[in-house]
Amino acid sequence: MKLICIGRNYTEHIKELENEKPDNPVVFIKPDSAILPKEQDFYIPEFSKEVHYEVEVLVKIKKVGKHIDAKFAPGYYDEVGLGIDFTARDLQQKLKDKGLPWEKAKGFDGAAVIGEWLPKSNFQDLNNLHFSLQKNGEIVQEASTAQMLWKLDDLISYVSRFFTLKKGDIIFTGTPAGVGKIKPNDYLSGILEGKELFSVKIK
Repeated sequence: MKLICIGRNYTEHIKELENEKPDNPVVFIKPDSAILPKEQDFYIPEFSKEVHYEVEVLVKIKKVGKHIDAKFAPGYYDEVGLGIDFTARDLQQKLKDKGLPWEKAKGFDGAAVIGEWLPKSNFQDLNNLHFSLQKNGEIVQEASTAQMLWKLDDLISYVSRFFTLKKGDIIFTGTPAGVGKIKPNDYLSGILEGKELFSVKIK
């Protein structure tokens, strides 16, 4: 099982971090050890003073695929969900400034929150899913998959050019604008089309 993550998939998020708009999806991988166990609090790691939340729509792959055409991508997943790509922003910036990989800032233990999965058949249009992240009861991120630069099926197709997709693999499809710092005692919850799919307490 692998966690394949997409960066810079929402224009406003690209602007807020002052990044360049990419010509193709930005892809990185988190190890499965990054998954935060269910019902467990998230502990801010000692190596970072600026961990950011990034809410993302998730797709779970249901069968092996390679070089998948976008028109066939819907046959490779039945479930969608919501999660958080926690990012040690200060460490990430240091690594980026040196031209180094930034897995340490993205793939540390607990850096991937994975919420409840829902059948994709629950939704009329996967390219127009509304989702949000609340911090201490207030909305801090809110968007729709309609705002994605690359849609779900396009991402599956693109990623499968480089990595064989296997049953159980999860694709994090990118975060919208509104990312921000967490601190101890914050409470985060993710909502997809009106349904809360995860909640996590920060320690």
